[in-house]
Amino acid sequence: MNTFTAKEAKNNFGRLLDESRQYPVTIKKNGRKVAVMVSQEEYNFLEALSDAYWAKRAQQAAKKGFIGVKKSAELLKRMLHASR
Repeated sequence: MNTFTAKEAKNNFGRLLDESRQYPVTIKKNGRKVAVMVSQEEYNFLEALSDAYWAKRAQQAAKKGFIGVKKSAELLKRMLHASR
């Protein structure tokens, strides 16, 4: 994975775009990693992967059963008041 400083990314944005189409590019600001630029295809893949993960979690939760919106709200209120 290639790394650009924020200043390099600003001054070489075209190169940053080109490189991010091939592999993720880390962007650092003041020595800290602050962002990663990826291609649209990679982003779409990551979104699909995330969607599949949460769909699986929802299926697992559905098998265990739900208490419903109203009961969930009541439970959260009780928990919040109990912690005070």
